[in-house]
Amino acid sequence: MLSSCLSPQNGTWTETFSLILALGVALYLGYYWACVPQSPRLVAGPQFLRFLKQHCPLTVETFYPTLWCFEGRLQTIFRVFMQSKLLVPYRSEVLQTPDGGQFLLDWAKQPNSNHYPDPSTQPIVLLLPGISGSSQEAYILHLADQALRDGYRAVVFNNRGCRGEELLTHRAYCASYTEDLEMVVNHIKHLYPQAPLLAVGISFGGVLLLNYLARTGKAAGLVAGLTLSSCWDSFETAHSLESPLNLVLFNQPLTASLCRFVDRNRKMIEKLVDVDFVLQARTIRQLDARYTSVAFGYQDWVAYYQASSPRNKVDAIQLPVLCLNAADDPFSPVHAFPLQAAQHSSHVALLITARGGHIGFLEGLLPWQHCYMSRLLHQYAKAIFQHPKELLDLKVLASGDKKS
Repeated sequence: MLSSCLSPQNGTWTETFSLILALGVALYLGYYWACVPQSPRLVAGPQFLRFLKQHCPLTVETFYPTLWCFEGRLQTIFRVFMQSKLLVPYRSEVLQTPDGGQFLLDWAKQPNSNHYPDPSTQPIVLLLPGISGSSQEAYILHLADQALRDGYRAVVFNNRGCRGEELLTHRAYCASYTEDLEMVVNHIKHLYPQAPLLAVGISFGGVLLLNYLARTGKAAGLVAGLTLSSCWDSFETAHSLESPLNLVLFNQPLTASLCRFVDRNRKMIEKLVDVDFVLQARTIRQLDARYTSVAFGYQDWVAYYQASSPRNKVDAIQLPVLCLNAADDPFSPVHAFPLQAAQHSSHVALLITARGGHIGFLEGLLPWQHCYMSRLLHQYAKAIFQHPKELLDLKVLASGDKKS
């Protein structure tokens, strides 16, 4: 009797719960379709803008972030777990630096290219990983695989000590120290002087690339650059990463990883700084103050951050570079993007998606099957390598604008 009395009530609760659940799903889907998918904002000078719209249609197409994790922090976190690690065999090459250091170049082993039968002119994609990253990062493997499938050579510049090799000096790497990158470019150009070279920098690698382009101007040795989730202002990045939630989700884990790097190379680093004091750092800013700025001869972390921020160096860049950023990137706040400078630049273009997080850009229901960054590399590299005359015209137009 008791069960018969309760069963109608249980049925009512089940129906109510199902109704609430259906309503919630409908509201969620309604919000997604109404607000989330958007075309990216493309900011550049008129000539470069026209070139990108014509040859790189992804820059004006609607970006559909993954339905169930479109928020910036979720995109950043889920990419680590969702993106598969592709099998890309490498051949490693050790380069010795003038100051006694060393780093590794990893050349992706490639099948015979039907696109470019002459190996001397086969285009090369140089990949620069994020801070403490290497050629084994999932996002690097995907980009390298895309380059290989498009018929290009792919080579990864691993910063000192990041591929497991021993650190031979107290210096590892910093965003404003571009001499190692310059050595890499010169080495590649020596091996393949007739091959066009495109550099792709991700996160820290993007900052390094932008600073390199600003320092070297037209003598950079590249035909173009591409940056993905580059941080434009080191001060703003530090401030954003020290907000309570970002501190726990990103800053402290990344700092702990960098501290492990320092501890692993204690033998060399302790010749310059108190390693135990460095290992007490709890934020990236503290680690930069105690180690990076000291190792590279800056007065303090403020001087280092001023030197490493590419935000105010846009006018010095003299080669085409496309910069992909998300407006909800927890590492690079949207108000730090150099919108006005890019709008008046003949060489720098900003591609800003509303969603995407930091090195996220997950799209489709099954994000491990889709990669917006790889699709962008495919289109942009094709545009750069197949339309060299239009790129040359861009440079001529830019030179004419400066003279006038």
